[in-house]
Amino acid sequence: MAKSPEEGMASLIQNLEAKTGKSIEAWVAIARGSKVSKHKEIVDFLKQEHGLTHGYANQVAQRALAAADAPAAGSADLVEAQYQGAKAAMRPVYDRLVAAVQAFGQDVEFAPKKAYVSLRRSKQFGLIQPATTRVDVGLILKGVPAAGRLEESGSFNAMFTHRVRVGSLAEVDSELIGWLRRAYDGA
Repeated sequence: MAKSPEEGMASLIQNLEAKTGKSIEAWVAIARGSKVSKHKEIVDFLKQEHGLTHGYANQVAQRALAAADAPAAGSADLVEAQYQGAKAAMRPVYDRLVAAVQAFGQDVEFAPKKAYVSLRRSKQFGLIQPATTRVDVGLILKGVPAAGRLEESGSFNAMFTHRVRVGSLAEVDSELIGWLRRAYDGA
């Protein structure tokens, strides 16, 4: 006997959790926390980065996009959402980074997205992105060699030349603020 659509969906959800160890709600949170916002991009992200099959990725993408409580792009609620749960402990690092960048001038713009906050002047010069045990700071520093904490951005984000991984308030130091200032001055 054929399953009803509801039974089929219940089976898909049950199988997803059994195969991955994560509930559909956890996968929706992963999708909503990614840097992508279109259905196909979310599906591709889940398939490529997490190994989900198309059927599972498609269902997660649909639910992620349909989430009624999704904060609007650019809203402060996006920042609140970024620093919930396991990432909550990293909020003081974000706040200190914001305070340091605000001191550069009144022309700094903070543009929250789902997974990060874009730092802009006349153009984007940096980003602040939380992870569970650190905050990644992306920087555009053309012609500056990577050394020590100042890493090449690699696969982190193609828009940026460098990344700094910040694991504590103490790491928001004069060296990091100097790199942020240099990126700001170049924007």
